[in-house]
Amino acid sequence: MVASMAGFAVEDAFLKASARHLPLGQVMIVMGLCGMAVFAAMSLRRGERPLPRGVLAPMMLARSASEIAGRLFYTLAVALTPLSSASAILQATPLVVIAGAALLFRERVGAARWLAVALGFLGVLMILRPGAEGFSALSFLAVAGTLGFAGRDLATRAAPVALSNRQLGALGFAMLAVAGALILAWTGRAHWPDARVAGLVLGATTFGIAGYYALTAAMRTGEISAVTPFRYMRLVCALILAAVVFGERPDGWTLAGAALIVGAGIFGLSRRS
Repeated sequence: MVASMAGFAVEDAFLKASARHLPLGQVMIVMGLCGMAVFAAMSLRRGERPLPRGVLAPMMLARSASEIAGRLFYTLAVALTPLSSASAILQATPLVVIAGAALLFRERVGAARWLAVALGFLGVLMILRPGAEGFSALSFLAVAGTLGFAGRDLATRAAPVALSNRQLGALGFAMLAVAGALILAWTGRAHWPDARVAGLVLGATTFGIAGYYALTAAMRTGEISAVTPFRYMRLVCALILAAVVFGERPDGWTLAGAALIVGAGIFGLSRRS
């Protein structure tokens, strides 16, 4: 799980760097198609159809729509806002899932976990600070991405079709390509990259695929309750990369909000009710 979160953080850094030279939609399309090809090849090797008919089930369509929204808005947040704040807000996804499971599926959520959800949302507000000097409405892109990813996770719980992790990987990267096509249709200006920029896109793609593969291995071989809290290592890695690569210096409110989100998330995930 630690390797997976480090991979995703490096992917975000490569994506942010490549988006300075190529249209963001073009970067996402290349990443999506390459990732889909890798996981499709893995599925075929196991005798599976990469995209079986089950992906057209209503709940899987809802999952795909949520995946597109999550990929679309979070990638925009990474490209247009500080990497540190976008990554911090993303850490609220498990808390949104807890709240969604209670509201949509009537799962039992006790007072302690509701408190964790409330504290996590307070941490998000500390990072956003609407109305404060320096506030940027673009920060809400990360919030929208978080809601999209939470919707994807909730739809996965309710999906009646059993798909392998390889098939879900192919589907997820296909949705990344769709999200990129939506952005590129709006912005246009696609062009052939030079060797350096192509290397940045290749780096984002490679670490994205590796991160997803490591995540699958962690969730399949480890106890979920044991490995899930290590998802927050993504924020640690993102803060380091943001400072070293992009020269970001998060202020005290952002760091405090991030700490509150992580603490609330670990507490909420550790409770059974």
